[in-house]
Amino acid sequence: MSDLKNAALEYHEEGRPGKIEITPTKPYSSQRDLSLAYSPGVAYPCLEIEKNPSDAYRYTNKGNLVGVISNGTAVLGLGDIGALAGKPVMEGKALLFKIFSGLDAFDIEINEKDPDKFVEIVKAMAPTFGGINLEDIKAPECFEIERRLKEECDIPIMHDDQHGTAIISGAGLLNALEIQKKHIGDIKLVVNGAGAAAISCTRLYKALGVKSENIVMCDSKGVIRADREKLTDQKREFATTRDIHTLEEAMVGADVFLGLSVAGVLTPDMIRSMAPRPVVFALANPNPEIDYYEAKEAAPDVIVATGRSDYPNQINNVIGFPYIFRGALDCGASAINEEMKIAAVYAISELAKEPVPSVVDEAYGLSDLKFGPDYILPKALDPRLLLRVAPAVAKAAMMSGISARPIEDWNEYQVKLRKFMGDDGKLMRTITEHVKENQRRVVFSEGNIENMLRAAARLHKEGTLIPILLGNAEMINKHADKLGLDISEIQIINPRHDREEARRSRYAEALSKKKEREGISYAEALDKMYDRSYFGMMMVEMGDADAYIGGVYSAANKMADRAVSIVGYKEGYNHFATMHIMNTRQGTYFLADTAVNPISDTDALVDIARLADQAVKFFNQKPVMAMLSYSNFGSNRNDPSPKRVADAVKVLHADYPEIEVDGEMQADYALNTKMRDEAFPFNKIKGKKVNTLIFPNLSSANISYKLLLGMGVGNLIGPIQIGLRKPIYFTGVYSQVDEIIDLATVAALESFLNTKN
Repeated sequence: MSDLKNAALEYHEEGRPGKIEITPTKPYSSQRDLSLAYSPGVAYPCLEIEKNPSDAYRYTNKGNLVGVISNGTAVLGLGDIGALAGKPVMEGKALLFKIFSGLDAFDIEINEKDPDKFVEIVKAMAPTFGGINLEDIKAPECFEIERRLKEECDIPIMHDDQHGTAIISGAGLLNALEIQKKHIGDIKLVVNGAGAAAISCTRLYKALGVKSENIVMCDSKGVIRADREKLTDQKREFATTRDIHTLEEAMVGADVFLGLSVAGVLTPDMIRSMAPRPVVFALANPNPEIDYYEAKEAAPDVIVATGRSDYPNQINNVIGFPYIFRGALDCGASAINEEMKIAAVYAISELAKEPVPSVVDEAYGLSDLKFGPDYILPKALDPRLLLRVAPAVAKAAMMSGISARPIEDWNEYQVKLRKFMGDDGKLMRTITEHVKENQRRVVFSEGNIENMLRAAARLHKEGTLIPILLGNAEMINKHADKLGLDISEIQIINPRHDREEARRSRYAEALSKKKEREGISYAEALDKMYDRSYFGMMMVEMGDADAYIGGVYSAANKMADRAVSIVGYKEGYNHFATMHIMNTRQGTYFLADTAVNPISDTDALVDIARLADQAVKFFNQKPVMAMLSYSNFGSNRNDPSPKRVADAVKVLHADYPEIEVDGEMQADYALNTKMRDEAFPFNKIKGKKVNTLIFPNLSSANISYKLLLGMGVGNLIGPIQIGLRKPIYFTGVYSQVDEIIDLATVAALESFLNTKN
């Protein structure tokens, strides 16, 4: 624990103390900007809001701002440590809001334990926020505080310790019961703990179908019975008349145990006394009521969930609260009501039953996540949660009549949500829909590589294109079975198999004839056909496939040479290149050459610029290009590198005047239109925003895009091949599945467009 303590303290202290900061969203570099941001310009939105208070959602960040508010009386597993000591937790909650749903959040720590005064303070600051997340307030005060604030404020308010746990565990309960083949209306439920979370969970379980007479709740004194004196209203709601007094007695024949109490209170004997196929939610923090493996040993057919990330089935509130508030704020909900909570439960529950994207597997170091006893809930890092839960919550708010700004275009809302994920995906969605309508055959040379296999399986399942896998069929099928992938309808070709002898011979004959004056004999060509990359590229060249996706382990030069040898350059070009598309919050940028030409001479740079111009138009964008260097318009001609770029620009201006390009220029001048135009008013792209960057060499391009990607500046599509006669694409064998899918989809589109031209 000392290592964890030291690491945690260093994490919070190093660099800039704390975990969050404020970042401006509007320009502020000039005096005019400041006069608009503050005095005198700020008076105008103030006056508009005075006339119409709802305009606060137009002119301020209210609609995207949550207050994370606590008095520190029930912090995590730490108890009443005070408002100030709880600040790191509230900062952490604010961070989670931002990274998972794009919501801004202020942490507010209020040094006040009196419920009436606390309510008065929070109510007074409510106009600041679009919603309020109450956090770490002890029971029973939290019930009254939340009730009053919901009654007296017109914005969504939720005490996450109560409802977050209820919503997530409710989704887990539905799925666990489905796996255990039990109906929720028939189960016997034992709840150990009677605090805020336990009460809220039990209430929600009742709303989902658990019957009151089948619930037994225990606290530190034992079973909460109707004949006990001095029960709170909340405990009286779940008091039983049954003649049982202890947790041990209550557990006999129970179907479900929900623990929100203390570590070690549940014994293996108690689990053995439960009904067959039991469900145990041991959620005490940080140590559960019973250890996961101890519970599984006591009853092998039990489904166990805990609050810990190192065991399967973590009940983690981050699965819910960012997306619940996102949906509530986006539709202008005045509250978070029961309908919205239940909508979130079912959205989370259903998502767990869908195939798990590879990005989730990779994040958790797993490869076999699928709906079952050890996977009853989506993982916290599943990016699909935002796209499923927020719309479900917004729809429920609208259906229940508490939405002030109903969402009208749900497709556009999905686009908005994807932007919060860092990529609106519009470009790839458009390409994908086009490809689906014009099915193409794409051959994957590394059919035995996991991510290639996953990508092919998804592309086939979603009907995007027709994948063909190269490799040993028996090995590929075994690998697919292990990964839980259905590839039964995907064609697998083994270039080394005897049955491919005729095809190898045909391909070798064609290649040797094409290269007979370049020293490639039939025998040598035939030998090459045992190699999956040669075989796959020849499938495209001979018309047996429409596009090729290959994997490389390091440098792409060898693969590039093979592609040129087999399919050749586009007519009118002596080079080919690769391009990456980078989606950022500042827009979409096209970067070339990122993988093929180590040193680009003037002729190569001209070809790369011409090819990039075509490629950007291919993606339905208007290219405006900057030829990059460390020099600006001849400021350094002692080095041959800037001179090569300048000479390429001269050729482009003289021979291809229709291409909008200039340089050589430094990257900051390329990206800052105003600065470029003021410093170099003679430039030929004056007043235009550059969207295409041509790098002076492979090293600078490759380093730049990987640096930007590593820093989280945007997301990437590529490397996209530009300049070959046919779509031969290659990428790293360890590329993520989504990257391979995007690449294959672009390759399929290029194949289709080639057939039209």
